[in-house]
Amino acid sequence: MARRYLRLVALGDSTTVGVGDPVLGPDGREGLRGWSRLLAEALSTGHDLSYLNLAISGSTVGAVAERQLDDAVAHAPELASLIVGINDTMRSTWHPARFAEDLLAVAGRLHDAGATLLTVRFHEHGRVFGLPPALRRPLDLRIDAVNAAYDQVVARYGGVQVDLAHEAGVYERASWSVDRLHPSELGHRMLARAFARELAAAGYDAVLPSLEPDGGIEPSWRRNVAWVVTEGAPWMGRRARDLGPWAARAAWERALARQPEPAP
Repeated sequence: MARRYLRLVALGDSTTVGVGDPVLGPDGREGLRGWSRLLAEALSTGHDLSYLNLAISGSTVGAVAERQLDDAVAHAPELASLIVGINDTMRSTWHPARFAEDLLAVAGRLHDAGATLLTVRFHEHGRVFGLPPALRRPLDLRIDAVNAAYDQVVARYGGVQVDLAHEAGVYERASWSVDRLHPSELGHRMLARAFARELAAAGYDAVLPSLEPDGGIEPSWRRNVAWVVTEGAPWMGRRARDLGPWAARAAWERALARQPEPAP
């Protein structure tokens, strides 16, 4: 029986790049694998697969539209993953209505090109970060707006969606890398497995990726320290300059809201 030919393209940010799931390549150099490659491997067991990962670390939805979308459409995908939005929420330029409009525009072009969309609804990032309530609530509101935009995408274009908040283990420490923003190897495997499960239910021939570590570079305190120095601290510095005034204002406004009304 002839195997079905399938084109898969992945768009998004550092999570889809594979940050948090380092592997050694055939040449002995370190690279990144990530959930989309794990999903591609799961689909390739039953399909002749053409897989293209266009994700770029740090991407916002605007960057996806400008730097990834044309190449994605040119690939003529049958499946297109679109996972973006967290970088948008972490900028002072955040605008929920504009984000929804841009996300719908990207999703619309992929849908019109014949692609079935693979999307997510995000979990509570503040809970994973361990943020205090004064900072968690404003971030949760932004995540809620991102999820509402993805709800609009699904309502208009359909597709396959994974609700991360309902996935077992999403709030366990082992599911996250040292920065608690990117999935660990286990977290990437969980996401790939969730999509493979949904695609299998939709009629695609896909095995479920194992949750057992395999082929990745095991984390160590030396690697964690090196990451914090070279990547984590600079990233935190950029976000602090961008979000510091917003976070302070949000905390102050919440504190004022809890104050009793003055007596007449």
